Amino acid sequence: MDTLELPDLVSARVGGRALYASDEFFAPRSCLVKPEPAVFIPGKYTERGKWMDGWETRRRRTPGHDWCVLELGLRGRLYVADVDTSHFVGNQPEQASLEACDHRGPSTRAALELAPWTLVLPPSRLAPGVSNPLRLKGEGPFTHVRLNIFPDGGVARLRLRGEVAVDLARLRGRLVDLAAIENGGLVLGASDMHFGAKEHLILPGRASSMAEGWETRRRRGPGHDWALVRLGAPGRVEKVEIDTAHFKGNFPESAALEGCLAPGASLAALASASWQELLPRTTLRAHARHDFAKQLIAHGPFSHVRLLIYPDGGVSRLRIHGRLDPP
Repeated sequence: MDTLELPDLVSARVGGRALYASDEFFAPRSCLVKPEPAVFIPGKYTERGKWMDGWETRRRRTPGHDWCVLELGLRGRLYVADVDTSHFVGNQPEQASLEACDHRGPSTRAALELAPWTLVLPPSRLAPGVSNPLRLKGEGPFTHVRLNIFPDGGVARLRLRGEVAVDLARLRGRLVDLAAIENGGLVLGASDMHFGAKEHLILPGRASSMAEGWETRRRRGPGHDWALVRLGAPGRVEKVEIDTAHFKGNFPESAALEGCLAPGASLAALASASWQELLPRTTLRAHARHDFAKQLIAHGPFSHVRLLIYPDGGVSRLRIHGRLDPP
């Protein structure tokens, strides 16, 4: 899987927070972890200057550089940082670097100042007004990062693409959502995601709007849409939940689930894997949470599940409740 498609582990949707910053005179640090793309509103000003959808510091008149410390929503291994300067043109930093640490205690400023920080991105040039994806070294796992900008300026968003580090011992013997992002689940692929991203299916909590679900375009030909999820670890399935929250005139007519046991298989290899029907095709309702237990005709163990929706539409969440397969 392309590392640029991995989940954003610092997004506010998974609990990411911008904790401390050297300065935020023009625009607050909290914007860095907003999940939605940055916007620009011509003519909108505050008492301090132009309103910007990002983190922006004042013009530095002394030596040094600005910085912001962020806490990941999910501890994990990091592969790509996207330092997005959308709408910052002429006021973007010249360069950025990134440090990371694995700190399990309280996220106080004093404690983090004493943490052992690792440079995972040396100072790197930023282009104005665009996404700046940058490969990282020193994968982690990490819990916190420090974004350094040289010498000052504005950054719209920070995306940290990676994989969740899961303590499997903590999950063993318990009934857990094997597909959940916090338990190592990953949406490997989908037939289409014109209106909503595939990774939304396994985010924590219920969706607050259609924008937080997976939604395909209207299908005008034969066939059906699908999404393929790698479970956090192989396990036996006991209950399934398909949630169509907020999808009222655009929910799928029906859905089915398949499972296979192919740990470590790539998306291409899974196309020829031996798939087993887990949930037969079942009618769905608008804006509703659907629970299936007795309807399951196979329980695994499975390492992957494939959600089939007929013919198209939107699903906000998919939950695969089960127990890890014995090691």
